Amino acid sequence: MTTATPLLRAARKSRNLTQKAIADRLHVDQGRISRAESAGELEYGTVERILGATGHRLYSAPTRRDDVATAASSIRSHLRRGDRHRALRAFIQLSDDLQAERGLIRGVLVVAEPEPTGEAVWDSALAALVSLRLNEENLPHPEWTKTPNRHLTSPRTLEVDPADPRPGPGDVPEEFLEHGVLIWSDTLASV
Repeated sequence: MTTATPLLRAARKSRNLTQKAIADRLHVDQGRISRAESAGELEYGTVERILGATGHRLYSAPTRRDDVATAASSIRSHLRRGDRHRALRAFIQLSDDLQAERGLIRGVLVVAEPEPTGEAVWDSALAALVSLRLNEENLPHPEWTKTPNRHLTSPRTLEVDPADPRPGPGDVPEEFLEHGVLIWSDTLASV
C-alpha cells in the first residue's frame, strides 16, 4: 500500500519549498510538516491541506499500483544500502505497474515529480521509463521528464552487474536513448 509521504515530499520539492515555508502557509510548526512527510499513514484531509499549501491538488484514482514518486523513493533506499539488484527490481515493478494501467490511471501514476534517487542515471531512467509507457498510449508527458537533470550528457548503464554486457543503440528503447540511459529492451519485459 502506498503512503502519502513520497507524494508530499515530491510536491514540496517540485515547488522548491522548505518544510518551514509549508508550515508558515498552514500556520503550524515545521515539526508537524516533518512528521507528516515521514508518517506511515495520514488522514486524507491532512494530505489535501499540505498539498494545497504547495499549490497542488489531491486527486484519487482506482488503482492498487504504486506511482513513480513511491517507486523512486524505494529505488533511492535500495541504492543507499548498495543494493542495486533490488533497485532494479523496483524499477521493473514500476514498469510493470505502468504497463498494467491504461489511459488516465497511467497518467495519474506519473504526474508527480519523483524526488532524486541520488544517482543521475537512475533519475534519467525513471524519466525514460515514464516516457516509454506514456508513448505507448499517446499520452502527454509531465514536464519533469523533460528537464535537463533527467537527461544524461553521455550514455550510461544502470551499472547493476559489472558482468552485464553493454547494450548497443539498437538494443535500447528509443526513449532511453533520448535520456542517455543504456538498458536492454528485454529488461523491461515482465517475467
